[in-house]
Amino acid sequence: MKIGAISYLWAEEFGAEHCGILPRLKEAGLDGLEIGILAPAAFPAKAIRRELEKTGLECTTCAVIPPGASLISEDAEQRRKARAHIEECIKLATDAGSQILAGPMYSPVGYFSRKRRTADEWKRGVESWQQLAPVAAKNRMPIAIEPLNRFETYFLNTIADTAKFCDEIGDDNVGLLADTFHANIEEKSIGRALRQAGKHLKHVHTCENDRGIPGTGNVNWPEFFETIKSAALQSLDGDREFQFQHGPTCGGSVNLAGYRTRFGIRCVRRREISEKDDRRLGGTTGE
Repeated sequence: MKIGAISYLWAEEFGAEHCGILPRLKEAGLDGLEIGILAPAAFPAKAIRRELEKTGLECTTCAVIPPGASLISEDAEQRRKARAHIEECIKLATDAGSQILAGPMYSPVGYFSRKRRTADEWKRGVESWQQLAPVAAKNRMPIAIEPLNRFETYFLNTIADTAKFCDEIGDDNVGLLADTFHANIEEKSIGRALRQAGKHLKHVHTCENDRGIPGTGNVNWPEFFETIKSAALQSLDGDREFQFQHGPTCGGSVNLAGYRTRFGIRCVRRREISEKDDRRLGGTTGE
């Protein structure tokens, strides 16, 4: 299990101009950085890869579906646009040296049809990912599909539902991402939900119920850590566990010692990303 941070801590669209923070992340003991690919045409994948490799940090990436595109739409053109967008993100993730591409890659965040999810939408989503899976496999890019809470999507809300979605896609390279913020809203038990993910669990995002630093809110962290450490979830070995706060201008301290101790792996000295660095990158330190 490895620990990293997400680029949204410092910028909505992370570019070469933000790479000055990378040495500080390495000094803090982080293993890697997850970078959002929100604007593929402007994403400097190769430049970011050079800087990450220079610093000795690993990389994961995440993506969303833009407005006007959707894998579940009855409009064939919207489905085509969504597939093309995801294919581009897969290739950029590969160029950036990413070890996984994650996110709610089915419909735009915040889109609602004003009715329940239909069987046809489910079928279109499954078929779309069955078409995309060979592209991901060709690029050796594991995929982690993320369920969101009911206020952000109606398509996939629970981890169990997303595991069923992955079952029907039928490709071991396509799994799911569990995010404790969304799970805190949608799941009765975070431990049970993670166990329901089973073999499909490829990636985990951690933050509090208010998108804050783990341990400062209401998420059941003892249950979370015990479940992640269980034998049933050892497929996560080698992936990374991300602590982050929501939004492009959030910052905060990184309690790596506590994380690593709870995961039963090497403990490192606690450090903090300084307020000076955070201000230089346009952020504001959060509590």
